[in-house]
Amino acid sequence: MRVLCVAEKPSIAKSISQILSGGQYTTRSSPVNFIKNYDFNYPQTRAQFTVTCVAGHLMNHDFTDAHRKWNSCEPFTLFEAPVVSFVAPDKKGIERNLISEAKKAQQLMIWTDCDREGENIGAEIASICRKAKPGITVKRARFSAIIAQQIHHAAQHPVALDMAQSAAVEARTLLDLRTGAAFTRMQTLALQSRLDQVKDVVSYGPCQFPTLGFVVSRYNQVKSFVPETFHYIFLALEPKSPKVKRDTPFTWRRGHLFEFDVAFAIYADVLSRNEQAVVTKVTKKNTKKWKPLPLTTVELQKAGSRLLKLAPKKILDIAEKLYQQGFLSYPRTETDQYDPQFDFMSLIEKQTADGAWGDFARSLQQGGFLSPRRGKNNDQAHPPIHPTAHAGNLVGDEKRVYEFIARRFLACCSKDAVGNETTVDIVYGGEEFYASGLIVLERNYLEVYPYDKWASKEVPNFNQGERFIPSVCELREGQTTKPALLTEADLVGLMDKNGIGTDATIAQHIEMILERGYVIARMEGATKYLVPSTLGIGLIDGYNEIGFDRSLSKPQLRRETERNMVQVCQGAKTKHEMIAEGIEQYKEMFIKAKRDFNKVVSNVRKYVQGNGGAGGPGGGGAGNNGGQAGGGGGGGGYGGGGGGGNGGGGTGGGRGRGGGAGARKGAGRGGGGFDDGDGNDGGPGPGGRGRGRDPITAVAPAVPASAPVRRVGGTTTNAINGGTTAARPPVSSTHPLSRHCFLYAYSSYAATGPARPPNSRQGVSQPPPVAGPSRIPNPMANPCPEVQCDCGVLAKELTVTKDNANKGRPFFVCGNDKQCNFFQWGDEPPQSVAQKGRSMTIPSAVPSKRSYLDRSMPQSAPTEPKRCRCDLTAVLKTVNKEGANQNRKFWACPNSEQARCGFFEWEDNDIGPSSGLVSGECFKCGMEGHWANACPNDGASSKRQKSSAKPKSNAGGACYKCGEEGHYSSGESFDRVDLPLLNVGLCSMHETRTGKTTVPNIFRFQRIEKRARSWSWRSDRKRDQGQREICLRRC
Repeated sequence: MRVLCVAEKPSIAKSISQILSGGQYTTRSSPVNFIKNYDFNYPQTRAQFTVTCVAGHLMNHDFTDAHRKWNSCEPFTLFEAPVVSFVAPDKKGIERNLISEAKKAQQLMIWTDCDREGENIGAEIASICRKAKPGITVKRARFSAIIAQQIHHAAQHPVALDMAQSAAVEARTLLDLRTGAAFTRMQTLALQSRLDQVKDVVSYGPCQFPTLGFVVSRYNQVKSFVPETFHYIFLALEPKSPKVKRDTPFTWRRGHLFEFDVAFAIYADVLSRNEQAVVTKVTKKNTKKWKPLPLTTVELQKAGSRLLKLAPKKILDIAEKLYQQGFLSYPRTETDQYDPQFDFMSLIEKQTADGAWGDFARSLQQGGFLSPRRGKNNDQAHPPIHPTAHAGNLVGDEKRVYEFIARRFLACCSKDAVGNETTVDIVYGGEEFYASGLIVLERNYLEVYPYDKWASKEVPNFNQGERFIPSVCELREGQTTKPALLTEADLVGLMDKNGIGTDATIAQHIEMILERGYVIARMEGATKYLVPSTLGIGLIDGYNEIGFDRSLSKPQLRRETERNMVQVCQGAKTKHEMIAEGIEQYKEMFIKAKRDFNKVVSNVRKYVQGNGGAGGPGGGGAGNNGGQAGGGGGGGGYGGGGGGGNGGGGTGGGRGRGGGAGARKGAGRGGGGFDDGDGNDGGPGPGGRGRGRDPITAVAPAVPASAPVRRVGGTTTNAINGGTTAARPPVSSTHPLSRHCFLYAYSSYAATGPARPPNSRQGVSQPPPVAGPSRIPNPMANPCPEVQCDCGVLAKELTVTKDNANKGRPFFVCGNDKQCNFFQWGDEPPQSVAQKGRSMTIPSAVPSKRSYLDRSMPQSAPTEPKRCRCDLTAVLKTVNKEGANQNRKFWACPNSEQARCGFFEWEDNDIGPSSGLVSGECFKCGMEGHWANACPNDGASSKRQKSSAKPKSNAGGACYKCGEEGHYSSGESFDRVDLPLLNVGLCSMHETRTGKTTVPNIFRFQRIEKRARSWSWRSDRKRDQGQREICLRRC
């Protein structure tokens, strides 16, 4: 019997021939220069074998001539237009070779890669061979590595070709062709006709846009992040033994608090107790650091990008090459568990020859072996990625990738690292702290896997009940840190989690958005971050603004497509059902997108105008199936240029990429056309629409000037630029402590600024603190202050780009997404405080004699936007209720109903905010600026704010008519919360009466922290951001 074996690549064909023939084979040429035919006898099956190969997909899919040209039809008709399949022009020689060899054979054995794409390529091969010889039988060889055992087993035990998997790939290819072509034509033609800056193809892909969406979403999170300062008590003990070379820090059990008043009050109370720290518990336990799971394709891309600093696609390309050379198992797998019968020892034996990890491999043979952990995934096709042979002559990145995989395999076969963890719990001043230490007893897998870190951290020996005086007790501050921009490893994880692409195609989609200029790679030190270009942000923000139920820039649609493919593979759904269902979904999205596309245009215009260049050289006419393909237009900064007719994209300028002749590009895997799934092919572009202009440069938006900072010791470090800014020094104390008057601490701090006690290092004397420094530095101390907008953040600097008298002139605008109307020319002296109409106050850390009735708010000049108590720009509203004030306009807080601060002011009020007077308060709703007889809120009791209970004040928590507490003039009662006072007094914000403080329900208190000995309370910050009050309770 004569058997025709067809592999997917020339290197695989040669390796299979060498293994099956034992090196005894005859080589023949084929119509294609890089493809050879190998003939040999295979006595195990008594057959004559001929081994040849293809070069990826043979078939291409495209529209007919009536729909191929961009201006031949409406883009919407492409959802139903006929699609034809044909052998790509550059694969005609491979087709002739298959037909010639199939005529001589009785059996066809498919040796393509064992995944969905490989099944589809196998089906294409079978279709061509059956045309030459209809009666030929078709079998499939299944293998996971190019090693003798698996290759012989596959040749002797062939199986049937899985046509269900092939049908799933076919359905996805046709669906991607239709949706990609329709959306690409629609958005390209619409943007080109309305924006002069857009000259080239603005391509759409069902995987490409959700991938871009992840990058834009993270960028927007970084841009909009506002750091928040928090405060915590830091406790440390100097080493008691010379063997311990550093202080022992203790962590506050509360973590940190965002209210400085609360943190300072607790800190002052801790110091006032003048107590020693008491060790309440010492816990010692054994702990482990788990060894890594077996390696999957996604984890290889993530870890390789993070640890080896290589692009995911490059990592997969190297792994694929090593697989073809027989050094690795198949590198595309989702399996993270080995079969129980897997032969580990033979593979470990091969690694003993390595000079770097050979000794560790021998230790595994001598009793150090332990079966790898079992993950949760098994694709039932391939084992986890592992080395199949020792490779001692690799260099460069190939060596680094192989070394990582080999070390990972040996680490999986080793034991977990073992350590002993000690936790010491203490109580100091009524507050709980803890310190932890670690001693690594057995490193085990860490000996061969340096990518994981687990270091010992010594802690002194403490005994339960032991007492000591801490060396350091400081009130420190830090800031919340912004999320980092996405790295390629982060993006791989997000795509895998959300079902965008497969483990084998994720890297291709990332490469695609980089090539097309939607995303730009930016290096920060040794880390590569992904930043969306101006066009990328404009497209995603525009589609998000349309408001789809399932957005084109979100992963839901593609996730459904991947799930449908699984159902087709399992036989639960047919190929035609999957295509029909997908087309109906995208039709609905297309209609809505086209109707509201002005939103996309306006967003793209906002980001692109003034930032991009012009487009690349166009040209290229229409080609046809039978003749020479038309020349493609050059690709500009946005992506590959358009091909004419059946031609691929022309050579790209900027970030564009060129396509080959014909409707497909090169010999990559993946279908043609607009296939955005597993393929790597360029699709047909708009023939004849090219214009001879310069390519647009993909521009990355600037990192926000108000980038959040990260607290590092006594300074704050800019997370992007690496610069530092002075931070407030910690509040500390010197031991032994004397009892402080808490009321004195509050009043003196508020009057003179933070009077810092000297440094708390025991035995080190410091000069007394100087009264007067404020929590906010004096802006006049800096001769060149940075420009801030009315929101209190750094203003954004821009340059006039329009052709007028001010072209090229710099100016400043609001740095908080235009929430205020700030504007200032950059070449003019900054406005003084008086000119700006707002006094710049320097608030103290703790308010002095501040009562519940302190309703003062930032004052604004009539020329500036009015500010509510939340320090936000107030909104102008109109009274709709019938009455004397109907249609009268008033200013109110812009927050949601639950978070409003209660600010109210009539627009036509004669008393302006700059007068410094507090307007009258309505006794019905509690708002200022109107009286009860003109209340626009109809006296809604739910909106009423009650003041503190002071009998002498008719605005306090007492009846308006009789002055008695516990009810209001309307008869509505309020709850009182009676709390015991601090043992050192009470701050001036509360009224003292018989040892208790009465707090009316003007504030809804939340318990934010509860421990065995103490807890604290804070007012609901959403309900009352302008009048935060604090109570402390101790048990």
